[in-house]
Amino acid sequence: MIEHKFVIVQVINDLLRGLLSVLGMAVEPGKDIIPAHLVMALISTTIILIFFKLTVKNLQRFPGKMQFFLEKYYLFFQGVVDDMIGHEGRKFIPVLGTMGTFIATSNLLGLFPDLASPTANLNTTVGCAIFIFLYYHFQGIKKHGLWGYIKTFMGPVWWLSWLFFPIEVVSHFSRPLSLSMRLFGNIFGEDLVIIIIASLVPAIAPMPVMFLALFTSLLQAYIFVMLSTIYLAGAIASEH
Repeated sequence: MIEHKFVIVQVINDLLRGLLSVLGMAVEPGKDIIPAHLVMALISTTIILIFFKLTVKNLQRFPGKMQFFLEKYYLFFQGVVDDMIGHEGRKFIPVLGTMGTFIATSNLLGLFPDLASPTANLNTTVGCAIFIFLYYHFQGIKKHGLWGYIKTFMGPVWWLSWLFFPIEVVSHFSRPLSLSMRLFGNIFGEDLVIIIIASLVPAIAPMPVMFLALFTSLLQAYIFVMLSTIYLAGAIASEH
């Protein structure tokens, strides 16, 4: 992420620094206790929690505009899961929906003044990718058992297992790298372009790029969810 002192990051770190000083703990002056990308991730999470807390507390039999939007939002994830996995995969909607919502919100956060996309930092995208990596392997082991899941790495015939197993292992370990780098590269790139244009020609010039970034931010969240769903589908499939 581009080095920039965000006001909200400075405020939070100053408060923490003061609190730790009162408690008698030494803190290096000028050093952030909580890095900027983590503060931004916490802001994204807070926005999501507040939004859903306010919008789901008064659900009606006949939905209003917001409830209608939320139902369509849920049906979007349900459609992705049904297409990739089938009805069995609907139990994964809470995880995939939460991950997709967090990534979309984080991507869009960088479009607001003096805020940054936490997903423009590799630490955030790697964390998301590792979670999906562990989660779909856990579901595969849960479905097939440990040995049964390992056997899915060995190919369709036993006498080619020596060839298929290392290929499958490398393929699976490349997935978190691919997920994290794709998301990081796209969001970092679009944020960088907006900053450069805004520094050269402020106000109006960055607007077309920001509208494009609005689309690509949502697109990257969708791609992350879609690939995660494909990985889950492969992990729990009865036949490989």
